[in-house]
Amino acid sequence: MMTSIYDFTVRAQDGQPVSLKNYSGKVLLVVNTATGCGLTPQYKGLQELYDRYQDQGFEVLDFPCNQFLGQAPGTAEEINSFCSLNYQTSFPRFAKIKVNGKEADPLYTWLKSQASGPLGKAIEWNFAKFLIDRQGQVIQRFSAKTEPKELEEEILVQIGKPNQSK
Repeated sequence: MMTSIYDFTVRAQDGQPVSLKNYSGKVLLVVNTATGCGLTPQYKGLQELYDRYQDQGFEVLDFPCNQFLGQAPGTAEEINSFCSLNYQTSFPRFAKIKVNGKEADPLYTWLKSQASGPLGKAIEWNFAKFLIDRQGQVIQRFSAKTEPKELEEEILVQIGKPNQSK
């Protein structure tokens, strides 16, 4: 039985396995993303949070997903290039996955079992977000429409610095 996010192994963009134990002890924001979505500008806010808090043990884990109207087309290289050129992202990005249905990645099956969203367990759209504490547990799920900056206060609580945002 999977009891924390550290029990999972995901695929890097090149298909190589990556143990999420590598992120043990960090505060994580797990996001399913898309490059061709109305919410794609959230990459900017995600990068701002990452820049601000990475040195305090915060990581954004980016999982491209093409399940919502085919809004994440392209290869890993094309997605990377788009994100780098348009949003200067530098946080870890993984291989494209499915987040809903029978072929959903086991990580997302577990995440959804830990916290419901606007559509219950199902991921409602690109940029649904899961905040994970330093013990690898889901603290909160945020809807796709929640702007990254709205998570800042909860991130500060998790990294141990409440009420110091802005």
